[in-house]
Amino acid sequence: MFKIFRKNCCGLDVHKTWIYACIGITDANSRTDYKQARFSSFSKGLRDLADWLAKYNCKDVCMESSGKYWIPVFNILEKTCFVTLAHPKYTKPQKGNKTDRKDAKWICDLFMCDMIKPSFIPPANIRHLRDLMRYRF
Repeated sequence: MFKIFRKNCCGLDVHKTWIYACIGITDANSRTDYKQARFSSFSKGLRDLADWLAKYNCKDVCMESSGKYWIPVFNILEKTCFVTLAHPKYTKPQKGNKTDRKDAKWICDLFMCDMIKPSFIPPANIRHLRDLMRYRF
């Protein structure tokens, strides 16, 4: 049995048009209750995701850095949550029949036990400056 470091955290499985979210809430008896939902990856869906996280008082979020789809999710959630971005090799799921809901729960479980190494994301002002320089060229 692994030690739980985060009592209330969320794992996100991000895709092009959908985001699967799983919040793990651990009580005093070390029993974890999971809340799962699916959201659109467009602006309204991201705002709904932020509201859903606030409803369960979830401030710790972890997601895979899959392609470029994580960027808008990160930009919306960083205002209200502590977002951890993980390389997919650290969140590789177990073998077997794999679904998006199971992936979100797996990311949540790994993050809850502090088994995910976070990627470095520069502050918002540096990211904005990088975007400007990229568009210039």
